[in-house]
Amino acid sequence: MFLYRRVLVYFRPFFPPTALALGISLVTIVLNLLKPWPFSVIVDSILARSATPREAAFVAALGGAPRTVLALCVFLVAVTLASGLLALWSNFLFVRVGLQALLKLRTDLFAYLQSLPLKFHDARRSSDSSFRVAYDSQSIQTIYNRGFTNIFGSCTTLLGIFAIMLRLDWVLTLLSVSIVPLVIWAICHYSARIRRDSTSIQEKESAVLTLAQEGLSSIKVVHAFGQEQAAVDQFRVQAGESLTANLKLTMTNVRSALVVNTLMALGTAAMIYLGTLHVLNGQLSLGTLTVFISYLAMLYGPIEALTQTAWALEGATAGAQRCFEVLDHANDVSDRPDATVLTAARGDIRFEGVDFGYAADHPILRGIELDIRAGQKVAFVGGTGAGKSTLLSLVPRFYDPTAGRVLLDGHDLRSVTKKSLRGQISLVLQDTLLFSTTIRENIAYGRPDATEAEIVRAAERAQAAGFIAKLPKGYDSPVGERGGHLSVGQRQRIGIARAFLKDSPILLLDEPTSALDPSTERAIMDTLEELMSGRTTLIITHRLATVHHLDRIVVLQDGTVAETGAGTDLLRLGGVYAGLFRSGNYGVEAASPTACANVPPPEPDRR
Repeated sequence: MFLYRRVLVYFRPFFPPTALALGISLVTIVLNLLKPWPFSVIVDSILARSATPREAAFVAALGGAPRTVLALCVFLVAVTLASGLLALWSNFLFVRVGLQALLKLRTDLFAYLQSLPLKFHDARRSSDSSFRVAYDSQSIQTIYNRGFTNIFGSCTTLLGIFAIMLRLDWVLTLLSVSIVPLVIWAICHYSARIRRDSTSIQEKESAVLTLAQEGLSSIKVVHAFGQEQAAVDQFRVQAGESLTANLKLTMTNVRSALVVNTLMALGTAAMIYLGTLHVLNGQLSLGTLTVFISYLAMLYGPIEALTQTAWALEGATAGAQRCFEVLDHANDVSDRPDATVLTAARGDIRFEGVDFGYAADHPILRGIELDIRAGQKVAFVGGTGAGKSTLLSLVPRFYDPTAGRVLLDGHDLRSVTKKSLRGQISLVLQDTLLFSTTIRENIAYGRPDATEAEIVRAAERAQAAGFIAKLPKGYDSPVGERGGHLSVGQRQRIGIARAFLKDSPILLLDEPTSALDPSTERAIMDTLEELMSGRTTLIITHRLATVHHLDRIVVLQDGTVAETGAGTDLLRLGGVYAGLFRSGNYGVEAASPTACANVPPPEPDRR
């Protein structure tokens, strides 16, 4: 019930149209309850010629039997048409409200997923999150349109029919509803199984989506290794598991429907048998029995609808739980209530006793102490797994330290809003992430309000204007999925243009040239030199010669700061940095002559 209360919260803004739809539904139900009565008049008053004085007067007032039958047929058509039109109106209102609530839930889910820290996304498949937004969220519409509204209509109809049937023949009525406790038992018996099977289907379908997404997004790798058939076989197995889960739920539904329909058939047979005896004994007229049978069919309709509703709710509950599971996930990198807005940062960055680990028992960073002055250009180097990218991720608060703190201009990053903090930071990654839109929109992603002139100027400064001008549509050219229409170097220039346009005081570069060939790397590094000018720059690289001349180099080893200082000083020190630099396996061979101009020769080995 708690889950259903949470679902109802999404419908509170739409109470007026819901109330209107419910009112229209009540009128529709009343009209539907009138439909059987013309048959009673026709059978008793005209066919059986056993009319009561009131019925005889009614026939006479209409001008005899033929006109009475015609009038009753017209009445039946009019009632049916009116109830149909009203049902159409109310159903439209119900569906629109359901879709509006679905839109709100989907938006809330997507927005909350956007706000959750990277630690949450690192532990989950992106396709599973996508499945919850696109498909599991539809459960809220099912709960409303096939749940709450059906329950209201069915229960109201049941009460009306029950009252009329009691007035006609209370013995037959009690006999007819005697199967209701058994129907309720069947609903309860199968509900838990249906919920379990529905949850299994949601999980299997999510896994199918994951395989499809991974297989298609990695199609180049699949082809390169000749694994097309293996990918198809793996997909077939997973899709087969989904098929099995769907069949299991289908069989559960079929068995439950068989039980319920059999119970209702027993109730109908018992009522017809006893009703026939009542007619033969003169206790009940044939017309009244005809009406009673019509109402019995109307009675069992809502009961069957309630049965289907109960099982639909169980299936939808599984999806709703998966949605609220995301919304209930704690955001441990959220803004404090008293967080302030950071404006015009200078760029002084300080790490004070920083520890961090993705898991509590597996620390990545330990006791990091660093003081980076505004405008300083600092390179972070070290072996794979040393913690370089993790350390940079703490600056825009992709993660929060497990101990210690990171400060910007003396402000603890947790004391300022994430939006204002990230507004002071530009990021260029090893693999520039582009969206499937145009070059213009990708450059302006950090500043959607940028003018055309500003976008072009940013592209020129990033040395991207030349290749953009050669494209068929220029800045309006689509880049393809993940920038697939562009080369690696072109994508990197778009990423740099994006950083130029954002013009933030802090620049984070994570392996910006590692995927490039030497000639492209030299061109990109020249562009990056301009981008770094006047900004606090933190750069990660495996190509030491490209950063040897920077203001400062921080060497990380096993999550701690092993060495820090200028490149020439670290070479003279003869420690970890010197060993990496002189090994020839850490990017020196890719360096340009300019980058190595001031590198002293190796000292002789005196060991």
